[in-house]
Amino acid sequence: MARFIFITGGVVSSLGKGLASAALGSLLQARGFSVRLRKLDPYLNVDPGTMSPFEHGEVFVTDDGAETDLDLGHYERFTGVAARKTDSVSSGRIYSNVLEKERRGDYLGKTIQVIPHVTNEIKDFIAIGEDEVDFMLCEIGGTVGDIEGLPFFEAIRQFAHDRPRGQCIFMHLTLLPYLAASGELKTKPTQHSVKELRSIGIAPDILVCRSEHPIPEKEREKIGLFCNVRKDAVIAAYDLKSIYEAPLAYHKQGLDQAVLDAFGISPAPKPNLDRWEDVMDRLTNAEGEVRVAIVGKYTQLEDAYKSIAEALTHGGMANRVRVRVEWVDAELFDREDPAPHLQGYHAILVPGGFGERGTEGKIKAAQFARERGIPYLGICLGMQMAVIEAARNVAGIASAGSEEFDHEAGKKRFEPVVYHLKEWVQGNYTVQRAVGDDKGGTMRLGAYDATLVDGSHVAEIYGSTAIEERHRHRYEVDTKYRKALEAKGLCFSGMSPDGRLPEIVEWKDHPWFIGVQFHPELKSKPFAPHPLFADFVRAAVETSRLV
Repeated sequence: MARFIFITGGVVSSLGKGLASAALGSLLQARGFSVRLRKLDPYLNVDPGTMSPFEHGEVFVTDDGAETDLDLGHYERFTGVAARKTDSVSSGRIYSNVLEKERRGDYLGKTIQVIPHVTNEIKDFIAIGEDEVDFMLCEIGGTVGDIEGLPFFEAIRQFAHDRPRGQCIFMHLTLLPYLAASGELKTKPTQHSVKELRSIGIAPDILVCRSEHPIPEKEREKIGLFCNVRKDAVIAAYDLKSIYEAPLAYHKQGLDQAVLDAFGISPAPKPNLDRWEDVMDRLTNAEGEVRVAIVGKYTQLEDAYKSIAEALTHGGMANRVRVRVEWVDAELFDREDPAPHLQGYHAILVPGGFGERGTEGKIKAAQFARERGIPYLGICLGMQMAVIEAARNVAGIASAGSEEFDHEAGKKRFEPVVYHLKEWVQGNYTVQRAVGDDKGGTMRLGAYDATLVDGSHVAEIYGSTAIEERHRHRYEVDTKYRKALEAKGLCFSGMSPDGRLPEIVEWKDHPWFIGVQFHPELKSKPFAPHPLFADFVRAAVETSRLV
């Protein structure tokens, strides 16, 4: 039966609970334990699927088709454990489940209340799959004191109370602000945060304190005394140059040992940190640099493309180079020459997205890369824009566009080279969707197989003609234009197993030009870079040598 670690936060948001959870999971793995990580979010959206990236950053997608918080991306990248639908839940999902049960009469006419019905639903979620792993790490979103988070804090309090002593511990992240005028780190916000946590019945076993400055020994003792936590369980979390330093940094501060001590696990297995030492060696001892432009419409918020940025870093590690990612707003050249904005880059990546805004700029970026021989990777919408560009400028279909944009405009303006996907095969079932369906969870989501053309560039990169990748989209390239496009050199090098849905396109006579309908960035890890990103960066290195 699993031991449970509940990770909470206080003082301010964005302290790095997700990163701390992921790093701790990787350290427990390094000691030979199996782990699974979960995220419990207090917001009332059922999931982040319909939220703007400006609201919540990117939407991470699991193999089984869940749209989740981006922290699950951290969990996967650091542990290699594939996340599942049961690893992410929100207040919206919890309340939705409770109300569905009430409508069905499952509660036998009882008055439905937050306690016990909502908290029981949360506890049931936490316990899913507990027999599968040694440690279950559950991160609670938001900060202690948030009104919307109270049912989750009450649920984990009850959960720990219901379990045998020693099966659950609490880890609390706080901030130690530094006052330059007095030259002091202030512990009072941490004390008040712990006081707030204790007032609802939760006593932290471990404190992780974010700080920009070293924590003096006397301050560590003070925190331990006033917060009723052992001094060696007060862990310093300093700012890092790279998130991939976190496992080694937290190990140096004794986080994994403090967790094992809190559970009374002794003697503790020795950790094998070779994986993370190799990651840091590749990251810090780069032998060159390449510049990659990400041409998108959410460029003001880097978290909107978090997994892509990290996958490019992984590709750099695979080639022992540093990848300098630069964010280029596609709207800058919607109606002008893209050259002044794109010259000097060694590769161009156009990511996924929704809506028409910025798409003309993305089409021009694909054209610029095709004509100049610059490595290009188009992901999801980025592939569709590359196909539309080829249709307009090579195949002679001047009005080529996407049905998505016609729906937005309310009239037909384009020849729909890209159309709304109404039906597809998922396992043994046929899924059907209409344009007017609800937006949440109605896309082609999760892992699907693809068959690659033998001898194609992508088959060479993958080293196989059969792959599985994660999807998140409503629109597909229409195969009725395939013959015309392939006659001009745009190869449909990857298709769904039934041959109906294009998965990959590539230009035969281009050094490196690939568009994929799926999201390869979601499966990339620092210790196992995705082959597409590794080869994309390799091509960028080759371009840099020619400049």
